[in-house]
Amino acid sequence: MTIGVTGATGNLGGRVARELAARGVPMRLIVRDPTAAPQLPGAEVAVAAYEDTGAMATALEGVGTLLLVSGHEDPNRLSVHRKAVQGAALAGVERIVYTSFMGAAPNATFTYARDHSATEMAIREAGISLTSMRSSLYADVAPRFVGADGVIRAPAGRGRLAWVARADVARLAAVLLVEAGHEGQIYDVSGPHSIDMHETARILTKATRRAITYHPETPDEARDSRAGSPDWQVEGWIGSYLMLETGEGSVTSHTIEHLTGRRPMTLAEFLAAEPSCFAHLLG
Repeated sequence: MTIGVTGATGNLGGRVARELAARGVPMRLIVRDPTAAPQLPGAEVAVAAYEDTGAMATALEGVGTLLLVSGHEDPNRLSVHRKAVQGAALAGVERIVYTSFMGAAPNATFTYARDHSATEMAIREAGISLTSMRSSLYADVAPRFVGADGVIRAPAGRGRLAWVARADVARLAAVLLVEAGHEGQIYDVSGPHSIDMHETARILTKATRRAITYHPETPDEARDSRAGSPDWQVEGWIGSYLMLETGEGSVTSHTIEHLTGRRPMTLAEFLAAEPSCFAHLLG
C-alpha cells in the first residue's frame, strides 16, 4: 500500500518526502495547496486540510502508512488533529507515524506536549497502529530564541536539552515509514548531547561570531516579556522552557543512530551545515 506524507510543503514533511524519493519509494503527498507541492519522482499529490475529515478520507484512500506531521501551534490544534485522524481511519490507514514531542503526557509541563499526548491517544482509539517520534526541540529554531540584543531570555534555569536537527528527524521518519517492526512503538528522538542554555549561547556565539548570552528569567518575568501575546501562546512558550528545568525535555536518546546507522548532528555541526538558519542574526 502507498505511503502518505502530510506537511510536504513544509520543512519537515518536505525533507521526509525527499528522503523517500531518494530511496525510490512511491508516495502520496497530502497538501492544502497543490501548486506548492514538491515535484518528486514517484510522488502523487492529493489535496486535503486536516480539519476536513471527508477530504482527508478521500485523499488517503489506499494509503497504508501515513506520516502525520503535527499542525501549527494553535489553541484548536488538538481538535484539528482528531479530525485528521478520523479521516485516516475512514480511509483504512493501518499505521500512523506521528511527529510528537519529548515528554508527551496528559500532565506535561509544556502545554503542547499535552496536546501531543492526546493526539497519540486519538490515533490508538481510532484503531490505528501508532509509531510516535517524540522529538526534542529542533536545532533549526535555536537561533530564533535570540533577541535583537543578542540575549536569550527564558525561564529554563539550568535545564538541559539535546537539540535535534530536522534533517536527522526526517532521516529517521523515512526509516520508520518504510521498515517493518515499528508498529506500536514510541521513540524519544534527540540530538547526541544534552546541553544547557548557557552552552547553547556559546555555540551560537561561535557560529555567528556575534556575542550571544543567556539570561534565565523567572516565569513572571517571562510573562511580562511576552505581554500582549495571546495567553495560550505565552503559556506554551513558557512551558517549552520550564520543561527543561523539570527534566521532562532533557532526555538524550540514541534512537536516530540506532535506527538509521548514522549519528545525528550536534548543535554546532548543524549550524555549520545549515548557516542560513542564523542569517537573520548577522544583520
